[in-house]
Amino acid sequence: MTKNTYAVIGSGALGGLYGAMLARLGFDVHFLLNSDYDFVKKNGLNVESVWGDFHLSDVNAHASTETMPPCDVTIVGLKTTNNHLLSELLPSPTREGGVILVLQNGLDVELDSAEVVGEGRVFGGCCFLCSNKVGQGHIRHIDYGRIVFGQYGTVNDAMTKVGGQINADFNAAGIDTKFSDDLAVVRWRKLMWNIPFNGLSVALNASTKEIVENDAACQLADDLIREVHAGAAACGVKIPDEAIHITLDHTRKMKPYDSSMRLDFLQRRPMEIESILATPLRAVQKFGYSMPKVEMLYQQLSYLDAKNREAKGSCEDQESVPSR
Repeated sequence: MTKNTYAVIGSGALGGLYGAMLARLGFDVHFLLNSDYDFVKKNGLNVESVWGDFHLSDVNAHASTETMPPCDVTIVGLKTTNNHLLSELLPSPTREGGVILVLQNGLDVELDSAEVVGEGRVFGGCCFLCSNKVGQGHIRHIDYGRIVFGQYGTVNDAMTKVGGQINADFNAAGIDTKFSDDLAVVRWRKLMWNIPFNGLSVALNASTKEIVENDAACQLADDLIREVHAGAAACGVKIPDEAIHITLDHTRKMKPYDSSMRLDFLQRRPMEIESILATPLRAVQKFGYSMPKVEMLYQQLSYLDAKNREAKGSCEDQESVPSR
């Protein structure tokens, strides 16, 4: 059987890990790299992983998508704060009809990719993953790693077949992957973790371990999980009640981890508050429902995000002033 070829747009903690796993097995994988392009081109990719450490010495590294060949599957691993770039990044690797697998946080995040290539060529998925990029060409994967994905928009048999092959590819590469027939459930199920633990990690300046080990913080996380669970139900998305307890239990068992949102905040990068909090808030409002604690958390994060941008802008202005 002919193997799928893959492009990775956003070769960081997520895209870099999954792309490297596929490449290690022998798949033809092309990585779009930014600041560490020269380093990876020369030195390869180094992966520390609970699935086994490895090094890829020969990497198909690209500084621009214009040099990428047409690929069967393009993995979008960018932060949603960079989705304005997709109209420039996606046409080249998808130019011969390849599909897109959007592995981003939030709700309805597939829309930006679908607007570039068309709804009938897009999958969306959630990664239950603890992984960080810790240096140039260096990824550290400390826990979990499962992907659950499904078709975006109208389900059709041709895309179901393609999704099955992608699922088989990822599992063959050692990535625990499941193809779902209900993407909405997948998205809201992940929001039950992302909203409380990404959000509170910034608002409380705490790791996941610190949140679950403090009674007050853990209770707040539980309240948020329940509110999101009820919000999903208001939108017609039914998630089993036991998912509430499972979300907390898995986080308690998780190795101490700084969420991606907290790392973005600490490094003064834009946070994914629109896709993770604002879009779900708007979704439930359409059904006459509200999530007041999620709304309050969103307001707090919006303030902190704005202050971060101001501070970063001030630092950049000072750096641009010539010394006397």
